[in-house]
Amino acid sequence: MENDWKIYTKTGDKGETSLIGGTRVLKYHERIEAYGTLDELNSFIGNLRDQVTNVHLRKVLLQIQENLFTAESQLATDPEKELKRSLPHLIEEDVFELEHEIDAMNLHLPALNSFILPGGHPLVSLCHICRTVCRRGERIIIKLASEMAVDEILIKYINRLSDYLFVLARELAFIHDIPDLPWKPDVLEE
Repeated sequence: MENDWKIYTKTGDKGETSLIGGTRVLKYHERIEAYGTLDELNSFIGNLRDQVTNVHLRKVLLQIQENLFTAESQLATDPEKELKRSLPHLIEEDVFELEHEIDAMNLHLPALNSFILPGGHPLVSLCHICRTVCRRGERIIIKLASEMAVDEILIKYINRLSDYLFVLARELAFIHDIPDLPWKPDVLEE
């Protein structure tokens, strides 16, 4: 049996794409930029998950990937169109789960007294890349929200996710016995 589904549609060859609901927009539209950045983040998190050996962390990262797809679908939906079927939405519980994970990791991590530099282990570095892509996504979503409707829970979730990724980077350093590398700014003496 042959698969008739094709990945290419040719409908975007002139620089446009469709939002969920059918509205055609340019590929640099704010919504496309927002969910495209979350898609990039999701790919990096998949790479991170593939390399993490801790079963619990792998499970949490998989749930984050599921939640990011939910966020992407929300951002890809034209809010002025009525859909034939409902899409999932992020809920407050998704934010609480991230907060719970952050708090659990912070219980045994050393106190943080300065900014830290990314690095020390490939997993730590990759986690910081995830964090910075998440922050970029957050900035794009906030800009989008200043111009059109964006679910407040989605914004809150992405903000908390970047916090989670920062603490996860420290957790991965801790697991691999890599000390935090504090930033030591050159301070001019007066």
